[in-house]
Amino acid sequence: MASWRFEAIGTHWEIETTDPLSDEVRTMVSAEIARFDGEWSRFRDDSDVARLGREGGVLTSSDAGAMLDAYRALSAATAGAVNPLVAASLDALGYDADYSLVAGEPVVAPVDWKTRMSWTTTEVAASEPLLLDVGALGKGRLVDLVCERLASVPGDLVVDAGGDIRVRGAGVRIGLEHPYDLKKAIGVVELRDQALCASAINRRTWGSGLHHVLDARTGLPVRTWAATWALAPEAMRADAAATALFFEGGAELAASWGVEWVRMSTDGRVQRSPACPAELFVAGGNMRGAGSN
Repeated sequence: MASWRFEAIGTHWEIETTDPLSDEVRTMVSAEIARFDGEWSRFRDDSDVARLGREGGVLTSSDAGAMLDAYRALSAATAGAVNPLVAASLDALGYDADYSLVAGEPVVAPVDWKTRMSWTTTEVAASEPLLLDVGALGKGRLVDLVCERLASVPGDLVVDAGGDIRVRGAGVRIGLEHPYDLKKAIGVVELRDQALCASAINRRTWGSGLHHVLDARTGLPVRTWAATWALAPEAMRADAAATALFFEGGAELAASWGVEWVRMSTDGRVQRSPACPAELFVAGGNMRGAGSN
């Protein structure tokens, strides 16, 4: 397999293909990533989502409907724990555009977020400044978009964006990275024509007990679950389910979506969905790891 490695949207990417990608295809993939980042990154002052956060108005994007429809389902399933307006608390706790990492007081996200904005398949509109964070599913969405751009490339394909992985063709053995010992895995799963997305509280951490997975109802980091893994045909749905699994209602949502999953609690307990194909164990050998950057 030929491999193309690069950094984008704050994480490491690796794209594996049967044959090396042409310069033309690499340019097309890079342009798609740049477009998404320019529209949805809250870490860029010049992004469309940052402008929406400063001014309100309209954000035009082909991703708007798919992502916000998924957020509506996530919010309903988790009793409001997952909410795109959690951005305000992420900023307040120090995970802001400047990466200040200086924690202030948490901010409770508005429970009526769906009435504060409207959206169609191609745009989001807000009559007031609203800063959105699409971290619950945005990276998975982008992995799917990259796979779409590579649809005409023949042979097997693996797109890995910091642990959000989508595979086309031959099976790939994936280790489920232990959140408290990165040299170990708690299990392994083989992917074929499927996506696996992971999220963990040991990534994007700062300060005492601060990390990027927040409960929007309190503005505070979650404490019960340490890591989640979700398998689905598409990466965005797997990414969204991996986020939902940190909260009550997440397992039920995953079941309704046909998503299989594993999660590990902060006290070391491991749960899995009834039909999850993962083989679970304490430590693993050399294999690609599914953690979360």
